[in-house]
Amino acid sequence: MANPSRKWTRETWPIAAAMIQYPNVLADGSSVQDQSVEQWAETLADVVDAGFTELDPTDSWIRLADLPAARRDDFVKLTRDLGLSMPAISTSRRSVIDPEHGDEYLAYGHRVIDTAAAIGAGSVSFGFFGPLTDAQKKALWFWTVDGVKNPEDPAVWRQAVQRIRELGRHAEELGIELALEMYEDTYIGSADSAVRFVTDVGLPNVGINADLGNLVRLHRPVEHWQPMMAKVAPSPNTGTSRITTAPRMRPRGWWSPIRRRWNSALSTIGRRSVWPWRMASTARFSASITVATGSPSAPPTGTI
Repeated sequence: MANPSRKWTRETWPIAAAMIQYPNVLADGSSVQDQSVEQWAETLADVVDAGFTELDPTDSWIRLADLPAARRDDFVKLTRDLGLSMPAISTSRRSVIDPEHGDEYLAYGHRVIDTAAAIGAGSVSFGFFGPLTDAQKKALWFWTVDGVKNPEDPAVWRQAVQRIRELGRHAEELGIELALEMYEDTYIGSADSAVRFVTDVGLPNVGINADLGNLVRLHRPVEHWQPMMAKVAPSPNTGTSRITTAPRMRPRGWWSPIRRRWNSALSTIGRRSVWPWRMASTARFSASITVATGSPSAPPTGTI
């Protein structure tokens, strides 16, 4: 059974490096799925060199759930040899209500949950955001162009609830928690909608991955992040994610107001089991937490 009352401390809270900045299909057309252990190690060396001891093997880089068992075991052994643990797995753009691939992605979701249990990960993140459109792929910042939107159709909402509940019950049997990633124009695309959705699912191990950076980056009016956090924080297993690395210095005391507000949110959720924080070298500006690294004169780095 899942343990929604699990608590983290400042010493044990995992800060995991997400792999969303690394592609699955490489420039030569080959796939990370088919790489050798040594080639995986070359990529993971970036994570180790940055000082991380936790890894989120995001499936936009490698689909662990689609590896043969022996290859998956090779990957797990590699991470352990490198001193990396895997507290969570994030999925990306594999929505269980995708109009063409929803059934396929639902089956994939079950495999991801089984994989999480097999590798010792306690959390899996799912979302309802679809593939990037051609227009988004051509844009400098893809979120400035409208993408796939979840339909305003009660029948599709009910299907989404039913499918997440199905995954949640499977996860509960294995002691896994599910987090639903907040993302624009989806059923988890606002604080109010996210809370309503997880309430409809009604499982203690299904909560919200409060990636508010996905919302505040938008070039349109959005709710301020503080009231959004106040709304979603009381929901089970609510957490936040995406620590953006940038080689810049911050003014003295820049962290204090952010820490006060985050501690306020934590006081609401009681430092329950929450989504492990993830490092992502992406452009997440106003809602992200920047880890100051490198030279203060160097420009910030980031990829989509």
